[in-house]
Amino acid sequence: MVVRALAARAGAPLALRVIVSRVDDDRRSPAAALRLFLWSRLAIWAVALAALALLDGSLNPQRGRWDSPRLHELGRAVDVWARWDSDWFLRIAERGYSWPSSTPAFFPLYPLLTGALGRVLLDHYVLAGLLVSLAAGAAAFAALYRLAAPLLGGDGARWMLVYLAVFPTSFFLGAVYSESLFLLLAVASFLAAERGRFAYAGVAAGLALLTRSAGVALLPALVVFAWRSGRRRRALAAIAVAPLLFGLYPLVLGLWIGRPLAFVDAQQVVWERRLSPAGPVGGIAAAVEAVELRDLSLAFALVALGVVAWRRFGAPYGLYALVSVALPLSFVSDRVPLLSLQRFAVVVFPAFMALAHLTRSRRSRLVTAAVLAAGLAFYVVRWALWYWVA
Repeated sequence: MVVRALAARAGAPLALRVIVSRVDDDRRSPAAALRLFLWSRLAIWAVALAALALLDGSLNPQRGRWDSPRLHELGRAVDVWARWDSDWFLRIAERGYSWPSSTPAFFPLYPLLTGALGRVLLDHYVLAGLLVSLAAGAAAFAALYRLAAPLLGGDGARWMLVYLAVFPTSFFLGAVYSESLFLLLAVASFLAAERGRFAYAGVAAGLALLTRSAGVALLPALVVFAWRSGRRRRALAAIAVAPLLFGLYPLVLGLWIGRPLAFVDAQQVVWERRLSPAGPVGGIAAAVEAVELRDLSLAFALVALGVVAWRRFGAPYGLYALVSVALPLSFVSDRVPLLSLQRFAVVVFPAFMALAHLTRSRRSRLVTAAVLAAGLAFYVVRWALWYWVA
């Protein structure tokens, strides 16, 4: 209740006022997209620091089970963005992969960049991971505006970015996690495909696959782009670069730890994920049985928005959204069936485009942004106090 009160009274109104003012006052884009990202991260940071200052006594008493010296470098103001899975990314950045451990479940591109920058920053790996995430997030916002503006118009594209900025789990875009890097690469692959530059699209998708397994969802969308192009064979050949690039990961794992498929084993052993024989239906059934109303509601909302994206923006957008939802629904965790779905949703950018398309009046936009911002403030407080979010 204390967490909810703080989020409701301070976090959500503050964040929403700051972010919406950036949309209303600045019409030059994509520079406006960069400023929106900056102001939204500052507002989120303020909520997190307020939670630490005002609710220090409410820190999770069991946080020692997941905390690590690796997560503490430059004080609470920076370290607040290193929680939970951040430890695995930082462990890989510092030491590489090992077995048996959970490290192979975390794909290599983000920790590789973090490790390289961390060495330049005199072994400050938390700071390095944070800078990689913030830089990638800012670039993703600018690229997403360029992608969405021709489809939504400038005003619609800006509000799409507002919805993304205040989505309840959007704080992961500024944490030591790989979401922002993946979002940048996913958007870059779409942007390149829309412009007929399939070699760039294939490379971007391949790098996305080296960032997160969710990159698989990009492939059907890019195949549709390529199939519709004037040079179908050449375009499809360029897209084939993506799985070839991903093949580097099991190759490296085989050479490093002697287990090319350790990333699959880690998912099964550590997170107890298994492929449901019924596919996405199995995930829905498991969530119903576990009474996961929040995750179920989000899953159905994402599916609905994916259908809207398909009809309004084209099959590639709908395919990426729907496959992105189908993957976590199909690979069910025995711990919590739809584990981390709320975090996975933040990179499903066609859903935010569809939401911007559906909310066209100023009132509907403000109400939508306010509801999302309230959830964001609540989750940021939970995160800051070391409680699991997604």
